[in-house]
Order: sequence, then C-alpha cells, then structure tokens
Amino acid sequence: MSVKVFEQIDQLLTQAGVKFDVVEHRAVYTSEEAAEVRGSSLASGAKALLIKVGDAVMLFVMPANRKLDNRKVREHFDQRRIRFASIEEVLAITGLKPGSIPPFGTLFNLDTVCDPLLGENHSINFNAGEHTRSVSMAFDDYVRIEKPRLLEITQ
Repeated sequence: MSVKVFEQIDQLLTQAGVKFDVVEHRAVYTSEEAAEVRGSSLASGAKALLIKVGDAVMLFVMPANRKLDNRKVREHFDQRRIRFASIEEVLAITGLKPGSIPPFGTLFNLDTVCDPLLGENHSINFNAGEHTRSVSMAFDDYVRIEKPRLLEITQ
C-alpha cells in the first residue's frame, strides 16, 4: 500500500499545482535520521502521529523537534484520556508502518490537526508512505491543500 500512498500524494500535489521535491534515500526510522539524510533541519520535519482521542482516531502533525503535549490535546478536545494508536491500529488504518505516515490525514479519512509551529519553516519534509522516500514542499501549500485544524499541541 505504501507505493499507493506515495502515488496519492504525488497526484494530490500535482493536481493542486504545488511545487514539491521527492528525495530517495536509505531507509530511516527516526526523525533525526530523516533530517540527516534529507539535509534539512529537524524542525522542518512534519512528524505525523495517529492518536486516539475519545472514540476517534486523528492524525496529529508537528515539528519533528517537538513532543506532543498530552495535556493540551486533552484540553482542546475535552477528553480525560488520549493514547497513541498501536502499531496494529496504525497498520489497519493506514496500511503503513509507523514512521512512514505522511501528514495528510485526508488520505486515510482522518481529521488532521497541525501545530502552527511547523509553519515557522517555509518548507516542510515528510516520509511519503515509505521509509526510503521523502517529500519536501511549502508549508503554506500543505495548509491550503490539507486544511488541517491548527492548534498548539506540542511542548
């Protein structure tokens, strides 16, 4: 399914007339490794996490140098408990392994929440459904296409 996800991203961005770059690289499994092979800052990495908020699973996107602030998420969504989706849930929902999920929840019928701090980077970088392929694009284009809910969710 990962090739399909990349093809969906490619088609989505191309149809929107968005300029983007694709980088093929060795397999990476951490945000730090990804920034290194891309030659980009850690802060420009769009880390995408599937989080169970109440009964809903949502995609949370944030700068890779930040951590999710559980308290802020619970308060924003008026929930007492939230949790990361399990590896099995991530695979069932996206068909992808953790670390290869792009910041487009719409591809998986998920609501997307993005921390506005990611916008401090003109360009963002993310794995595009694979551990060996990354996409770089303008943050403004990302917001225009994905239309995420912009909420402060990190620490």
